[in-house]
Amino acid sequence: MRNLTIKHLRYFTALARHGHFGRAAEVCAISQPALSLQIKELETITGVPLIERGARQTHLTPLGEEFAARAQNILQAMDELGDLARAASGDISGRLRLGVIPTVTPYLLPRLVKTLSARYPALDLQPRETVTRKLLDDLLAGSLDAAIVALPTSEPSLHEEVLFDEDFVLVRPATDANRPVPSADMLREMRLLLLEEGHCFRDQALSFCSIDKMRARDLMEASSLATLVQMVSAGIGVTLIPEMALEVETRGAKVTVSRLAPPQPTRRIGMVWRRSNPLGRQLTQIAALVREVWSQSERPQH
Repeated sequence: MRNLTIKHLRYFTALARHGHFGRAAEVCAISQPALSLQIKELETITGVPLIERGARQTHLTPLGEEFAARAQNILQAMDELGDLARAASGDISGRLRLGVIPTVTPYLLPRLVKTLSARYPALDLQPRETVTRKLLDDLLAGSLDAAIVALPTSEPSLHEEVLFDEDFVLVRPATDANRPVPSADMLREMRLLLLEEGHCFRDQALSFCSIDKMRARDLMEASSLATLVQMVSAGIGVTLIPEMALEVETRGAKVTVSRLAPPQPTRRIGMVWRRSNPLGRQLTQIAALVREVWSQSERPQH
């Protein structure tokens, strides 16, 4: 197909993934009018409409869906050709597109970036924070190289490398400091504050408390662990947060922190990547470095 370029494919797959010209343009680091022009040029080259333009969102035509899938395969294959050369060299260098879930990013990523930069100065780390499902979709589509998420992912095409396990802790208002630590059964009767839907940590908390999803709709929600802790500080309810978040989120808050009675709720954090990724050996080395960073972090005692 004459005049069709890799740039066209990258811009179109970004639009297909985000369904919005503004968000796709931001990801592609170009202006929205420039992206629109490139998509129109692509449709002129193909001779058929690939998208349906709406006031707020765009939708792919049936041919557009097939075109997007094939374009993504081509882009992934090209990326893996470059990765083959990097894998052969044995060096840890070049671009690393690393996804991280929001309940890990603020507490682990700053230390990890510092350590990676010192250990592998030729590595160009490009982190992205979003919820697990979006990270896995991007990983499977080839727009991420690896992701740090809660395991298991239940994705057979992904390799899972265990990084560490960590406990959940109970955060209550400071006025509850001298009260007995509630059991999981007692938590079901309290005003439990949770992250909004889409966060895997929410599902893990619900599972520990044996709360079904229908009943969970009546619970209070927040978009971040920071907001949850501040709501607890205001006396609105109680919450569970991962141990790694304690130092940052409870600093200065009027809360008391307690460990729950065994068996304590825990989560397993891992690093995942496509089994077909030629950089598997290098990614295994980076996973080992993440474990090192975690093992050297100071975790508060309760």
